[in-house]
Amino acid sequence: MYMKYKVRIPDSEKGISRKTIRGISYVYYTYAYIYSPEKKHTVPKDTSIGKVIPDESDMMYPNDKYLLYFPEADIPDELDESERSGCLSVGAFIIIRKILAEYHLDEMINRIVGVDSGLFLDLAAYSIIEENNAGRYYPDYAFRHPLFTDGMKVYSDSKVSSFMNSLSRDQSQDFFNEWNAKQDHREKIYISYDSTNRSCSAGDIDLAEFGHPKVDDVKPVINQSVAFDHNNAVPLFYEEYPGSIVDVSQLQLMLEKAKGYGYKHIGFILDRGYFSKGNIQYMDSCGYSFIIMMKGMKKLVKQLVIHNKGTFEDKRENSIKGHDVHGITVPAHLYDSDDRIRYFHIFYDDFKKSGEKARIEDRIDRYADYLDRHEGTHVNLKEHFKKYFDLVYYHEGNEDEKFMCYTEKYDVIDDEIDLCGYFVIITSEKMTAAQALDLYKSRDASEKLFRADKSYLGNKSYRSHNRASLDSKLFVEFVALIIRNRIYTQLKDHAVKEGRKNFLTVPAAIKELEKIEITRQTDHNYRLDHAVTKTQKEILKAFGLTADEIRTQAIEINKDIQSLTAKEA
Repeated sequence: MYMKYKVRIPDSEKGISRKTIRGISYVYYTYAYIYSPEKKHTVPKDTSIGKVIPDESDMMYPNDKYLLYFPEADIPDELDESERSGCLSVGAFIIIRKILAEYHLDEMINRIVGVDSGLFLDLAAYSIIEENNAGRYYPDYAFRHPLFTDGMKVYSDSKVSSFMNSLSRDQSQDFFNEWNAKQDHREKIYISYDSTNRSCSAGDIDLAEFGHPKVDDVKPVINQSVAFDHNNAVPLFYEEYPGSIVDVSQLQLMLEKAKGYGYKHIGFILDRGYFSKGNIQYMDSCGYSFIIMMKGMKKLVKQLVIHNKGTFEDKRENSIKGHDVHGITVPAHLYDSDDRIRYFHIFYDDFKKSGEKARIEDRIDRYADYLDRHEGTHVNLKEHFKKYFDLVYYHEGNEDEKFMCYTEKYDVIDDEIDLCGYFVIITSEKMTAAQALDLYKSRDASEKLFRADKSYLGNKSYRSHNRASLDSKLFVEFVALIIRNRIYTQLKDHAVKEGRKNFLTVPAAIKELEKIEITRQTDHNYRLDHAVTKTQKEILKAFGLTADEIRTQAIEINKDIQSLTAKEA
């Protein structure tokens, strides 16, 4: 992608060369010399950094590689307004603008960020629409869309970089304080809390540490967690903390933050990673209720499942509508010194059983294949082999013992298979199994936030090179998540009401909305390029908009552009 501004071509002694391809002259930079054993001499490694401007042989349009190899280059902050595309995508922009107004996010960001608040909102919209957060591609987005930036200025990526470094942690904290103050603190809410980690190859970021990545990666990681209000379907706040800190350790600090934001009547919906005696006692002491998945088949849970097995799995009265499972509730203490009654909700799922059984048998088969291949060898077998197999060794003289043969422990394997299909959710408050499952399943919303964050907003890893830019990126990202989650919930609610359709997902809807375009005609006015389609009307209906309203807003966007053009003239 070539930028919309001109730069002077670097001096030739800096490894610069030119190549003409199909009549177009490109500028190349040699960034390394690699010795080739085949050719027996060094071979230059080069890459294109720009395209020569016709009639200006010393100038070029740079690409992103130019910014990589010449980071100190003098780049303009603001691009020529005349470079705005003659075809602007307005559909997704209109939806995002409506949500900003609905939540008063535009007003909040204006108060907190100030003069560049429009650029902040444009970067949030860019990450949602383009599913990317790399600053170097922002100018191309700005070229093709209406903007929130004052004067619809098309800023360069260097301006984006300087802006991201100018935001402070105080500003993000001011946003959290105001955003959470707007939430309803009177009613009891359930907060779904989950965390994820991102690999980080950036330089000066003190949070990046080698920890416990959820995807095997040799890079250091940064943990990020989001508190999500299940009742009102909004993200509340996020945390960032070093990669070496595990989820259990961080939860207690998050609980303190929740109190600091004024939340008193709270229940927490937590994943199994947060299960610990210390966390349970801490939530009890704060007066917080909890819904938590039990990690594995611990001794107490296993006993409860075995004791109740066969009493509810095929009974209609224990069927839970909408989940295709059966469940019962058993009151019990959680640990020996527990002075409170907890509620263990035991569930059985036929489909889950078949899948888990297949995975166990596949695992045992793979272990057995491994053992077959290593019979008669000196091999160090790990504990999981000893769990499922009786292993026979042979020892002679001074030689190390050899593994000779094995037999499967059928009783151990059968016991494990016998518990397939069962899972347990524990709640601190009395409720039915159906209520517990509905609430726990609602945490899918927070999981979708992380999938949106990593998959759709381009945040699988951090490319920021210092703590300031990382904090700023997280701030913009969180506002984008608020907006995107609102898009998700409105599409989901509409799908439930009208029937599910493939285009009622966020990526599909945004892709379709991006096709609503205004084009510049010979009188320099922008007009809708074509009528709103049936599919687009259905998507717009989820947000309470009609084709006529889109036409009206397209006219307003054109008026804004014309007034800006008049000022420039």
